[in-house]
Amino acid sequence: MHPAPNLVLVGPMGAGKSSIGRRLAARFGVVFVDVDHEIELRTGARIATIFECEGEAGFRARERATLIDILAGEGQLIATGGGAVLDPDNRALLRSRGFVVHMHADVDAQLARLGRDRTRPLLAGDDRTEVLQRLAIERAPLYADAAHLRFDTGPHACNEAAAQLGHLVEVHWRPPAGSVQTSISDAAADVTSTHAS
Repeated sequence: MHPAPNLVLVGPMGAGKSSIGRRLAARFGVVFVDVDHEIELRTGARIATIFECEGEAGFRARERATLIDILAGEGQLIATGGGAVLDPDNRALLRSRGFVVHMHADVDAQLARLGRDRTRPLLAGDDRTEVLQRLAIERAPLYADAAHLRFDTGPHACNEAAAQLGHLVEVHWRPPAGSVQTSISDAAADVTSTHAS
């Protein structure tokens, strides 16, 4: 059994980190924390606005600082943005403070799930397929490097995926006994988040 204080989900946009993550958090009795949402709370600005004003480098610096703060806690299920694994220090931190699950989805599944989503800065161009294929090639080895477990969400509906992944995770991870299961944004969990990924 892995002794990590948190359960962490990594993977591409549209893989179900938020939707499946909320169900898993309820199953394990831990707090659900969305990293992009935390960044928005701290800055008072949407992810798209941060990208416009500070560029991707500025956003990644904020993401790094937010991850450090969140991962200092325990008893959390943490859904990261798709690009959180780009920083090798982030990958090391995720592995040291969490049991990390790579939520995989192929490009066809991503396109189907993100068809109406116009909030993601990296998908602002015309050719979404090309962008998602390029990101998949660039990031797949990084997800593999960060993760302890890989789960393909593509073939499953959300509830089915959450049930199957929950069974797999139970074999490897349990929430820390006596952990303080609170999050800095728990009171604002109903605020809609805009993701960068």
